[in-house]
Amino acid sequence: MLFQSVIGQKEIKQQLVQMIRQNRLGHALLFLGKEGSGALPLAIAFANYVSLPKNLVPQQKEPSLFGDEPVTDKIIADPVTPEEIDAWMQQQPAWSKLHDMVHPDIHYSYPVVPKKSGDKPISTDYINEWRRFINENPYGNVYDWLQFINAENKQGNITVHECADIIRKMNLKSFESRFKVLIMWMPEMLGKEGNKLLKLIEEPPPDTLFILVAENESLVLPTILSRTQLIKVPPLSALDIESALALREGVSLQKSQQVAAISEGNYHEAQQQLHHADDDWEVLLRDWLNSIVKTGPAAQLTWIESVSKIGREKQKQLLKYFTHILEMAIRLRVIPPASGQEDRPDVIFAVKFNNLCDISQLEAIAQELDQAAYHIERNANAKILFHALTIKLYHIISNKSVILIQ
Repeated sequence: MLFQSVIGQKEIKQQLVQMIRQNRLGHALLFLGKEGSGALPLAIAFANYVSLPKNLVPQQKEPSLFGDEPVTDKIIADPVTPEEIDAWMQQQPAWSKLHDMVHPDIHYSYPVVPKKSGDKPISTDYINEWRRFINENPYGNVYDWLQFINAENKQGNITVHECADIIRKMNLKSFESRFKVLIMWMPEMLGKEGNKLLKLIEEPPPDTLFILVAENESLVLPTILSRTQLIKVPPLSALDIESALALREGVSLQKSQQVAAISEGNYHEAQQQLHHADDDWEVLLRDWLNSIVKTGPAAQLTWIESVSKIGREKQKQLLKYFTHILEMAIRLRVIPPASGQEDRPDVIFAVKFNNLCDISQLEAIAQELDQAAYHIERNANAKILFHALTIKLYHIISNKSVILIQ
C-alpha cells in the first residue's frame, strides 16, 4: 500500500510525514476515522513507510590533498513529500514484501470468528483472506469483512487468545525493519480482555509501534485510548470522491457528482451506491410516500411486502437516499440550489418534499430514519420495521394537507 493508494487526505499524509521527520512518532497511534474515510489503507501505507530502513545513497568524494584515491561515502536519502516517499518505497528491496503484505515485521489484528465449534481463533488463521480482502476492498467495513470470511450471523471479536498472540509476536526481535509494527483494525471489538495489552502498549519493547484503526472513539477501551497518540482522519471531500469514482470506477462526471453528493464523505458508501446503480431509489421512495399520504393502507401493505424482500443492503440504501432528500430539503429552505443543479432529480424531489412537510416534520422524519437504519444494521425484521416506520411517517405527515408527489 502506497500513500497514492489512499484517496484524498492530503493534509493527514503530510502530517504523518512531518511526524517522522521531526521525530515526534509515539509508540502507539490511534487512527480515528469514520467508515469510508480511508483510515485503514492510510495506516497500512504509513506502516510500510516507517518499516523501511533509511536509504543509503552513494556519494563520490574528491581526492584527498595527499593523492589518496577518492572514496565513496553514503548519505541518507530524505524524501519529503508523500509522492517522493511512494517513489522511494518502490525502489527498496523490501517493497515486494510490503506490497504483498508478507513482511515479517508488520503484523495485523482484526475481528475473527471460530471456524468450527470449540475453536480459539486468532487473526493469523485468516491471514490469506485478510490479504485478499485488503487488495480487493481496502475501503470495506466490518460487515464486508465478516461476509468475506463466511461468518454468516456470527459476531466478530478480537479475542483473549489473539491478545496473547500479539504479546508473543511483539516481544520478538525485528528481522529487517526499523520497527516491529502491529496494525489493529477495529479495536472497538476488543473486550475487557484488551486490558491484557495495557502493559505492552505502555512499556513496549524497543522500536515497537502499535497502530490502532478505529471508527468509534467511544467504543475503544478508555485504558487503551489514554495510551495512544490520536490521528484524526476526516471524511473525504465530495471532490475527492468524484475524482476517485471517475479514475477507479470509470464513472461519468454526472454520475460521480450525484453519488458523491449523498455519500457524506464515505467512499465505501459511494461504492455501494454504484453497486446498486440500477435500483431507482427515487421511484421506490415516491411509491412509499404516495401510499402514506394518498393511496392508503392497501398500497402501504403492498409496498412493505415488496421492500421487505430486497435485502438488508438495499433497504439501507433506500433509507440513505431518503435521508439525503431530507437534508437537501432542509438546506434548500435556506440556500437555493447551485447554478446548473436545479434540474437534478434529487433537487426536484427535495423541492416537492418541502411542499409536503415543514421543518419540524422533516426533523422528526430524519430521527425515525436514523432509528430504522440502526435496527436494520442489527438484523431487525424488515417487514415489522417498515410497517412501524410507515405508521410513524403517516402520523408525522398527517398534520399537513396531503399532496401527491409526482
